[in-house]
Amino acid sequence: MIKRENYIKKVRPFYESDLIKIITGIRRCGKSVILEQIAAEISERSDNIIYLNFEDKKVSANITTVDKLIKYVEERKKSGKCYLFLDEIQMLDGWQYACRTLRLYDYSLFITGSNSTLLSGEFTKELSGRYVAFRIRPFVYKEILEYAKILGKETSITDYLIWGGFPQRFELDSQDAQIRYLNDLDDTIVVNDLIRRHAIRKDQLFKSLVNYVLRSNGRIFSANSIHNYLKKDGMSCSINTIIKYLGYLEEAYIIDTVKQYSTKTKRELSYRVKIYNADVCFNSLRSQNNRFDLTHNLENIVYNELVYMGYEIYVYDNKGKEIDFLATKDNKQYYIQVAYSVAEEKTYNREFSAFSDIDNLSQKIIITNDDIDYSTSAIKHIKLKDFLLLENL
Repeated sequence: MIKRENYIKKVRPFYESDLIKIITGIRRCGKSVILEQIAAEISERSDNIIYLNFEDKKVSANITTVDKLIKYVEERKKSGKCYLFLDEIQMLDGWQYACRTLRLYDYSLFITGSNSTLLSGEFTKELSGRYVAFRIRPFVYKEILEYAKILGKETSITDYLIWGGFPQRFELDSQDAQIRYLNDLDDTIVVNDLIRRHAIRKDQLFKSLVNYVLRSNGRIFSANSIHNYLKKDGMSCSINTIIKYLGYLEEAYIIDTVKQYSTKTKRELSYRVKIYNADVCFNSLRSQNNRFDLTHNLENIVYNELVYMGYEIYVYDNKGKEIDFLATKDNKQYYIQVAYSVAEEKTYNREFSAFSDIDNLSQKIIITNDDIDYSTSAIKHIKLKDFLLLENL
């Protein structure tokens, strides 16, 4: 496995801190590997390390309470600072109380989990802000290239646009095996986990909403629009139920909701959001007859890459014309439009006109899969194959 330095370098300054290091993200995105890599770094200077994976039955079957966890680590720690790694800790009831207790003593505590209840109000209240959080995501393209090289395999941008970046799929030799793996992963983390965790009784309604949302990535949504879709499909539920179900998907890091920023109001419009999938495979698995939604998947990929680079993202309403992204970092703003191709004149005019009335002091970028450079004096065109290799815009 590659060393995911982009994430580890953010955690490294806190190795000796008594702040609890919380590593979160969707299942199978590589959190455990990063935790192991951090432990390996620390092992070069200390052997006072305890590592427990609560997905391992040998651990979860024997450490069933907070008291048993505290007793276990107290009996095994050596003198001096102990580095304690608790993988998928949310599987232990009351884990937050164990964390609160252990951080009072000479521990440097690292924990992982696959849902945002790790950062819930109850948890943060228990810790009184004594934590730092880091979110991990599936591979971006640069990481895929690095891992494929280690595996002695080739990969392509088109493959990334369709099947995304869940790390383990690249270890499988055939596309059929990869698709079976992704289908099983989808069933587990998108449907089964959430239905069981939240005791969802209207499971068919939930599945219909999930399928609609995940194959509609890169679109502006409102709870009303989803309600109308379900109603057309013969299913009835309240707006509050839809908001609750979307919250479940966001809590499990399956989707991100991106707010719209309007020039008219100079503020965020929280009632209208764009939804992006944590990985584009969630869209492609729901496509029929291999008619993959490359246009919206490309936009979703650009979103994932920008977030990986550290940009804060908004959708931008330019007086009724939508600009896909307003990306900000280090007091710099970038207006970014994404299209699969602008080779046709109609598409070119539509995409470039979205930047109208934005002053030339602002950086305006269009990203497409075209090989021809369509840059103008005011708008920079970045080819997708070049964008995917950038560290910053």
